[in-house]
Amino acid sequence: MVMTVNRDNCGLSTEIITGRILRWGQLKANKLTASSIGGIVAGLLSFALPVQALQVVVTPQNPQLGDTLSVIIQVDGNGGENPKVSLQQKNYPAFPIGNGRFRALLPTTPLEKPGARLLQVAGDGQVQKLSVQVRSRNFPTQSIWLPPGKDSEGTDAEFDRVDAFKALVTPEKFWDGKLLRPNSGEITTIYGVRRYYNGVFAQDYYHRGVDYAGAYGSPVVAPAAGRVSLVGRESQGFKIHGNVVGIDHGQGVASILMHLSRIEVKEGDVVKAGQVIGTLGSTGASTGPHLHWGLYVHGQSVDPVPWRLQGVE
Repeated sequence: MVMTVNRDNCGLSTEIITGRILRWGQLKANKLTASSIGGIVAGLLSFALPVQALQVVVTPQNPQLGDTLSVIIQVDGNGGENPKVSLQQKNYPAFPIGNGRFRALLPTTPLEKPGARLLQVAGDGQVQKLSVQVRSRNFPTQSIWLPPGKDSEGTDAEFDRVDAFKALVTPEKFWDGKLLRPNSGEITTIYGVRRYYNGVFAQDYYHRGVDYAGAYGSPVVAPAAGRVSLVGRESQGFKIHGNVVGIDHGQGVASILMHLSRIEVKEGDVVKAGQVIGTLGSTGASTGPHLHWGLYVHGQSVDPVPWRLQGVE
C-alpha cells in the first residue's frame, strides 16, 4: 500500500491511498481531532509496512549423504495452516514445535547423488526457495556369505508389514533429546556399507542401520520413547528380519530392531527410552548373534549416529 499526503489549492488535506482520494474537509461533521487523524495515519502506515520475511533455518549446516535435514520455520501468523515444505518436489510434513515455529525432517540416503537440492518452504503467504548442498560420502564395501537356510529372499507378507510400519507419520512427537545406544555390544557394521551377498553385488542396497555384536541374550533397549507398532516373529514368516520390533517415535521417525532372540513387548505398548524391548539374537538373515538397529525418517533409512551424538529437536 502506498500513501502520500498533499494540499490542494483550497487548503484541504488530500490523502491518496491506492487510488482513492479522501478530502479531510468533507469529514468536518465527524469532528476529528488532530490526534485522532494522526492515529489513523499511523495505523495506515504501520499496515503498509512490509511483512517480515519467512525465516527458515536448515541443520546441519554442512550435511552429507545419510544425514537428516532439520528445517525450522518461523512464521508470524499462518492462519492455522502448517507451512508446506518440499525437497526436490517431494512434499514433507511440518509439525509445530512452539512459539510460532515448525519443523520438517527430510532424509538423505547413500543411494542419492551429492550436490545441490532445491528446498521450497511456503507459509505466511510467502514462498522461500533455498539451495541446500549435500556433500558426498565414502561408504565401505563388505562381503557377506549367508549359509543355506539364511539366504531367503523373504516374502511379500513380511515386507508389506515392515513397509507399512516405516510409512507411519504419527502427529505426536514421542522422542526427547538424543537417542540412546540400544545395546552395549561392539559396533561391527556401520550405516551405509555397500555389500556383496554370496559373491553378488547388491546394486540398490546399502546397510540400513548399525550392527551391534553383543552377547547372545543381552538386553536390547528402546533408543527413544515411542509406541510399539510392529512385532514380527521368525516363526510367523519373518525370514529376513527375524524376530523384530518396530517403535514409532512419532512425526515420521521410527526405529526397527532386528534378529532378536526374545521379544518382551507387544504391539500397542508405549515404551520409554532405555526400556528393555527384547534380547539380542541371530534370527532371520543373520550370520551370528547381533542386533541390527535401523532408524527411518519418512520411510528412508538415515544414519542413526547424528541422532545419538547431536540429537534432533
